[in-house]
Amino acid sequence: IKKGAESTAEWVPQIDETGEYAVYVAYHTVPGSTNAARYTVYHRGGISEFKVNQQMGGGTWIYLGKFAFDKNLGKSQRIVLSNKTGKAGEVVTADAIKIGGGMGNVGRPEISTYPRFTEAARYWMQWAGVPDSIYSPTAGKDDYKDDYQARGEWVNWLAGGSESYPEGKGLHIPIEMSLAFHTDAGVTKNDSTIGTLGIYFTQSYDSVFANGASRQLCKEYAETIHNSILHDIRAQFDPTWHSRGNRNGSYYEARTPRVPAMLLELLSHQNFADMRYGLDPRFRFAVSRAIYKAMLRFSCKQHQQKYVVTPLPVSHMAAHLTDKGQVELTWQAVEDTLEPTAKPNRYIVYTRYGNGEFDHGKVVKQCKYVADVPKGMVCSYKVVAMNEGGVSFPSEIVAVGRSSKADAKKALVVNGFDRISAPADFVAPAPLDTLYAGFLDSEDHGVPYMVDISYVGSQKEFNRSLPWLDDDSGGFGDSHGNEETTVIAGNTFDYIALHGDAILKAGCSFESCSRERFNRVEKDIQWIDIILGKQRQTKLGNGKIYPLRYKIFTPEMQQILTAYTQQGTSIFVSGAYVGSDLWNNKLAKPQKEDILFATNVLKYKWRNSRAAVTGRLSTVKSPVNLAPAAYNYAHTLGPKTYIVESPDAIEPACDNAYTVMRYPENNFSAAVAYRGDYKTWVMGVPFESILDATNREKLMAEIIQFFKQ
Repeated sequence: IKKGAESTAEWVPQIDETGEYAVYVAYHTVPGSTNAARYTVYHRGGISEFKVNQQMGGGTWIYLGKFAFDKNLGKSQRIVLSNKTGKAGEVVTADAIKIGGGMGNVGRPEISTYPRFTEAARYWMQWAGVPDSIYSPTAGKDDYKDDYQARGEWVNWLAGGSESYPEGKGLHIPIEMSLAFHTDAGVTKNDSTIGTLGIYFTQSYDSVFANGASRQLCKEYAETIHNSILHDIRAQFDPTWHSRGNRNGSYYEARTPRVPAMLLELLSHQNFADMRYGLDPRFRFAVSRAIYKAMLRFSCKQHQQKYVVTPLPVSHMAAHLTDKGQVELTWQAVEDTLEPTAKPNRYIVYTRYGNGEFDHGKVVKQCKYVADVPKGMVCSYKVVAMNEGGVSFPSEIVAVGRSSKADAKKALVVNGFDRISAPADFVAPAPLDTLYAGFLDSEDHGVPYMVDISYVGSQKEFNRSLPWLDDDSGGFGDSHGNEETTVIAGNTFDYIALHGDAILKAGCSFESCSRERFNRVEKDIQWIDIILGKQRQTKLGNGKIYPLRYKIFTPEMQQILTAYTQQGTSIFVSGAYVGSDLWNNKLAKPQKEDILFATNVLKYKWRNSRAAVTGRLSTVKSPVNLAPAAYNYAHTLGPKTYIVESPDAIEPACDNAYTVMRYPENNFSAAVAYRGDYKTWVMGVPFESILDATNREKLMAEIIQFFKQ
C-alpha cells in the first residue's frame, strides 16, 4: 500500500544467550512482487530498517546484518515486515526468519553436531532452499563431489532470469562475477613460498556470455585479481612472494558459472613459509583488500565507470574531557600508499553509552567531534572513514567518563595493545632447519583480529619430511581437531571502556587515547592506566624482511611516562609480557635503555616467562595492605576474552617496591607496587583478562586507593 493503515508480520525470537546474531529473511518472489519490502529489526542497539527487493532472491536466505540481542528483553526484540511499500497494488510476501547461523541439521545419515559455519557448502545449500538438482549433482551418491561441483551451479541458480543469465531459471539476482577462494598443497623446506595461482576457463558455453561478450573476460578477470594480490603482498610482506601464474583450466568453479569466474589458489596451506603469513590477520586483511580492489576495478571497467576504493581505518584516536563537560574526539586519516583513490572525505562517529550498543552514527567532515558527556556513565566512541567508495573498517574504541563527585581526580587510559599477529613459531637450528619447524601456540596463540573461526587445534607434527598420506595421516603440519567448533576471541580494540568502567565506579573521571596519541604530558592527569594486553615484539613472516612491531614501550612512550612520573603522576601497567618483552623476547636482544626504564622508572624487573597455567591470581601481605582476594583470568581459548597463555612473573626492583599479587600455583610474583615520589602498579596479567566484573572493580578500587595514599 501507499497510504492508510498498514498490515505487518512479526517474528519474535527466543534469545537464550545475549550476544550478536546474524539476521536472515526469506520470502517468495511472485508476479507483482515489490522491490521495497520494509523490514524493521528491533534489537539491543535500537532500530534498524531495511528495504528488500522481493522481485529477486525469493526462496533462499537473504542476509540483513548482525545485531545484538539480549536474552532478557523478550518481545521488545523482534523483526517486523510492513506492507507499506510506497506503491499501491504491490505484493509483499512473508516466510521464515533465521537468527544466527545455527547448527548443522542435514543428516548424511547422521548430523554433524557442528555449527553450520563449519560445514561444507553442499549442506549449507540444502538448508538455504537450493534445489537438490544443484546441491547434489551426484544424486546423493558422493557428498565430496557434490560440494565442489555444486558451487558454480549455485551461482547460476542465483543469477538465473537476470540480465547476467536471462535464459536460466533461478532467483533473478544479477551476479556480476564469481570467485572461488582456495588454498593449495605443496611443500618447500626453506623460506620459499609456494605462492599464488589463478585458474580461469574460456571455452565453456561456446566461449561467450549471455550478453555476447567473450569469455576471454575470465582471463582478464583472473589476471586482474592475481596481479593485485601479487602487487600488494610483495609491497607489504614479501618481495619474493612466488607467482604460479594464471592457468586456463577446466575446473568446475572456473568452468560452470555463467558470469566471469576464477578459482584462486592463494597459497599452500601445507607449506610453513606460506602459513607464517596465512595465519597472520594483517596478511589476511591485505589479501582481502587486494581482491576487493581488483573486483572493483574489473567491474568499473566493464561499466565504463571511475572507481573509488574505501579508505583505511583512521588512527591516532583520542577522547579528551573538556572544562565544559564535553568530550573532544580527535583522530587522523591514514594514507593508503598502494591506492591513491582511497582518501576519506567524511567520517562517521558512533557513540555507545554504558554497556549498551553503538548508535547509528553521525557524519562529520573534519577529524574532530564534540559532544556532551553525562555524569556517571562510560561513553565510548569509534570512527569509520568514508568516501564515494564506501566505509572503512572501524577504528579502535576510545572512551571517557565523568565522575559525579565534585573532587574527582582524572585518569588517562592509554590503549597500548594494538597487536594482531600469527602464532609463535620456530625453525630448528641448522643443519636441522630443513627437518623441523612449526607453530607453538602453547607459547603464544598470536592475536586474531576481533575473533577467529578458522583455528582447529595445536600443531602436533613438526617433521618437515613427513608427507600427507590421507586425512588420518596428515604428515607435516598435522594438527589436533579439538577446537574445530570454537570461536576464539582476539583483540577487540575495546578495552578502554572496560578499564574505564572500573575507574569510574572507584570515583575517578577518565579520558583516553591510542598509543600513537600518547605523545604529550598533561598537567591535570593524576594517574595513568597503560593497557598492554598481549603486546609484545612480533615478526612478520620469517622476520627477515621487516622490523619487529608491537613493542610494549617504545622510546617515545618511555620518555612521556618518565616525564609524567617526574611531576608525581602514578602509573598502572598491566600486560602478559611486561617483563619478557624487554628481557626475554626470543626475537629481540634486551636493550639497556629498556631495562633501565622498567627498573628505574616503573620499579619492576622480569623474573620468569610462561609463569602460570591455571588462571589464578591472589593478593598477598605487603606494606600496601591489600585486602585478601583471589582472581581468575582467561587462561583458555574462548569466544569472549582472549587467552593469556604465558603471563609473566615480575619482581620488585628496589626497596620501596613490593610484591602485591602472586600466582598461587607456584607462588611466583605476579604484580609489583612501588611507593615513592610517585607510585606504580605493574601486573604480569592483563587487567581486562580478569573474568569477573565485580573482581575487576574491586581490584581497580584497591589500586586507586593505593595511588591516593
